[in-house]
Amino acid sequence: MSVMFRITLPDGSVREVAPGTTPADVAAAIGPGLAKAALAARIDGQVRDLNRPFEGDTQLALVTARDEADALELVRHDLAHVMAEAVQHLFPGTQITFGPATEDGFYYDFAPKDRQFTEDDLPTIEAEMRNIIARNEPFTREVWSREQLIETWTRQGETFKAEWAAELPDGEELTIYRQGQWLDMCRGPHMVSTGKLDPNAFKLTRVSGAYWRGDQKNAMLSRIYGTGWLNKKQLDQHLFQLEEAAKRDHRKIGQEMDLFHLQSEAQGSVFWHPKGFVLWRQLEAYMRRRLDAADYAEVKTPQLMDARQWEQSGHWGKYRENMFVVPDEVPNVEDEGAVLSGEGDLMALKPMNCPAHVLIFKQGIKSYRDLPIRMAEFGCCHRNEPHGALHGIMRVRQFTQDDAHIFVREDQLVDEVRKFCELLDSVYQHLGFDSYAIKLALRPEKRFGSEAMWDWAEQSLRDAVKATGRDTPEYGWEELPGEGAFYAPKLEFHLTDAIGRTWQVGTIQTDTVLPERLDASYVGEDGNRHRPIMLHRAILGTFERFIGILIEHHAGRFPLWLSPVQAVVATIVSDADGYAEEVAATLRKAGIRVETDLRNEKINYKVREHSVAKVPVLLVVGKREAEEGKVAVRRLGSQAQQVVTVDEIVAMLREEALAPDVRQV
Repeated sequence: MSVMFRITLPDGSVREVAPGTTPADVAAAIGPGLAKAALAARIDGQVRDLNRPFEGDTQLALVTARDEADALELVRHDLAHVMAEAVQHLFPGTQITFGPATEDGFYYDFAPKDRQFTEDDLPTIEAEMRNIIARNEPFTREVWSREQLIETWTRQGETFKAEWAAELPDGEELTIYRQGQWLDMCRGPHMVSTGKLDPNAFKLTRVSGAYWRGDQKNAMLSRIYGTGWLNKKQLDQHLFQLEEAAKRDHRKIGQEMDLFHLQSEAQGSVFWHPKGFVLWRQLEAYMRRRLDAADYAEVKTPQLMDARQWEQSGHWGKYRENMFVVPDEVPNVEDEGAVLSGEGDLMALKPMNCPAHVLIFKQGIKSYRDLPIRMAEFGCCHRNEPHGALHGIMRVRQFTQDDAHIFVREDQLVDEVRKFCELLDSVYQHLGFDSYAIKLALRPEKRFGSEAMWDWAEQSLRDAVKATGRDTPEYGWEELPGEGAFYAPKLEFHLTDAIGRTWQVGTIQTDTVLPERLDASYVGEDGNRHRPIMLHRAILGTFERFIGILIEHHAGRFPLWLSPVQAVVATIVSDADGYAEEVAATLRKAGIRVETDLRNEKINYKVREHSVAKVPVLLVVGKREAEEGKVAVRRLGSQAQQVVTVDEIVAMLREEALAPDVRQV
């Protein structure tokens, strides 16, 4: 009698099956509806092909479209293979390289025989992909030897694949996937066949250049990007979001509003223009008031610190490649003005503020009665991000964090995290974000500290979120295994913007490692030295990135209190110039940021120009308004016009121009 495998289903029921049985067989035994809906199988937590036989006793969960994350990964992986087959069929002699799924789609890198691909090729490739989907070609998995892979790729003229196969480790299980006659090296998994794909739920989006293996010394390839979804409704929603995102691009709007610019002379750093810096200062002043009210003490620490400090903190080993390092060189006294290279110690621009805050904490003796100590800094940091990773003001090399570190006793931790969550919630509401998710990032594979420490730190964060009532699906509560920092677990706060995109911004981390490494302590009630727990926390993350998110969330139409220019007084005729200046002076006296537009241009031109610049309030004055002491009020985005007195417009705008926290006082 052959040995049977025990297959445990999510509801706890157990089925015994013979060797050779597949998850597809189990799905069919349960019912035809499930057999049709099943896309893949989760075997002991790992997604696998539906037709791959069981290898022993197994925990089985069948993956359907309801398991959206897994389903989308499968769809996008399948689409990448379908696209590669289509390209090689349409353009004989094209070599394939790699084609992974991405966050919202897929891409494949090709080495064309005759010419690089262009976006004009995309419709033809899409049509051929639909033909392959219609043929319902089965995906089949095969295990090959390294020698078999090298021989096959060499024979087919696939030099890039042959090179890669030659570097694969000996003895490792190597797999290829076929769909029809086409094949590629692949770990999988895939769905049962190409016919499982919706032919109306994908679109090829763009073509770019990419170097083989990411090295500019290697051959230039053609990378074709696509986006893929479970159904046409999801695709249409994504394409709409992309269109909206393009309209809201912070780089485009930043230029229209004259907020900032970037240029090659300062890669990864932002040139803030006067209007952009007004926005920055309003946000900074708001955050400073909120921190003052929450009993934070603001500090300022050096940007350049000795490398030995970073070694002691542990950051040197983790962040060295992303740090800007400079030699602490000494002048050569025998040759005035010359510098001896490499004679001094190494210094580094700080990539974060935390070690410096520990050094401040260590100045003087701290008592248990002094805790919690909340230390905040709008600290300028530098990280050597790769050129290709830089993106507008969202990903830069020089940035300012709304950083703070809270030193607490163990018995204070849960309440302190609870207070932070409530402060963060209030800030997000004031800045126009009504929806955010909270996620707990758990211990990574490479980490400092004991297992007991990590157990305690993770549970403390769970308890703190539970104390706020936010550990619920309404707040997107989720735990993320392996996503914590090397020294601490962390809560992440993911904002949802106006068009449904998510942005991870706020964070709070529970750290016992850094106080230990830098020998921070306080005197306890028992008279002995104790280590404080250090909470690393930020609400905005960085000012640069958060302002970019604000720009795109509001599409540049900021609430009045944040707008760099809150009102413009524009004249219809030059006879009203003097009156316009008087109106502007009255508004300035009331605390409103106002400009005048006295140019000899038609009023419709002025209205259009200030609308593009996202000025919230346009006050139009002509000869009649000057005589009557009134203004015609136009709000951004509205065709309506309201004629009011100067006192009335001051009363209308004065309260609205105040930040929400000031308004509530």
